[in-house]
Amino acid sequence: MKKSFLIGICVALLLTSCAHEYNQVYKTTDNNYKYEFAKECFAKGKYGFAVPLLQDLVTIEKGTDNAEECLYMLAMGEYGLKDYEAASETFKKYYQTYPRGRYAEMASFYIGQSLFEGTPESRLDQTPTIAAIAAFQDYLDIFPEGKMKSTAQQRLFDLQDKLIRKEYLNAKLYYNLGSYFGNCTSGGNNYEACIITAQNALNDYPYSNLREDFSILIMKSKYELAQMSVESKKLQRYQDAEDECYGFINEYPNSKERKTAEDFIKKCKQITKD
Repeated sequence: MKKSFLIGICVALLLTSCAHEYNQVYKTTDNNYKYEFAKECFAKGKYGFAVPLLQDLVTIEKGTDNAEECLYMLAMGEYGLKDYEAASETFKKYYQTYPRGRYAEMASFYIGQSLFEGTPESRLDQTPTIAAIAAFQDYLDIFPEGKMKSTAQQRLFDLQDKLIRKEYLNAKLYYNLGSYFGNCTSGGNNYEACIITAQNALNDYPYSNLREDFSILIMKSKYELAQMSVESKKLQRYQDAEDECYGFINEYPNSKERKTAEDFIKKCKQITKD
């Protein structure tokens, strides 16, 4: 107990000493001292100390030999603090200011990486995901053989998967809503929206690992749509649903939903055979 208490006192004194030194550095007019202290904090991963100093130094050191490094360290420090929105803007500022600078390639990569870290889960708005894709594509266009090439390419795949997942969730939501809003007699419903959303996703991402899942939604939606149709559209829609089921079985003969497709075909034939 006594040993733990002594350790606690030592830690408290050390933190107090560090805070006191930091306050002195922050207030000093000796910019070289502030710059060296900021670099030391950055090197030790003390980004909470480094970032406020670097924010001052970016302005103070503008036009000097230290300006470029200060700006890059500030961006990396913000990234280290997980302030990804600020980091992406600072990396962007660095690259725009020093397009041929020492850290230009890494700054270009970290614009995308910062946006990547801040992307939301698939069910939320994916505007940040689209921005991250554009940033990584810019990096690959400018540095086609860059040292972060493989990582950037993998990030693009990951981000595309997130967009595809978002489209799948949208299509599935339409399917689950079914006829909750609107119906065939009033000019359309959620099954039609599901079909359009899923088909667009398959056209945009033909090699998606969710391809079968989209196809299942299309097949089921076409059958449900046929069932709900007014008499004048019923035959055409049952034929369309039947064709979709055959196409699904041909493409996914071992699918867990093959039995569903076969059942749909039998039910469709009761209408289409007439």
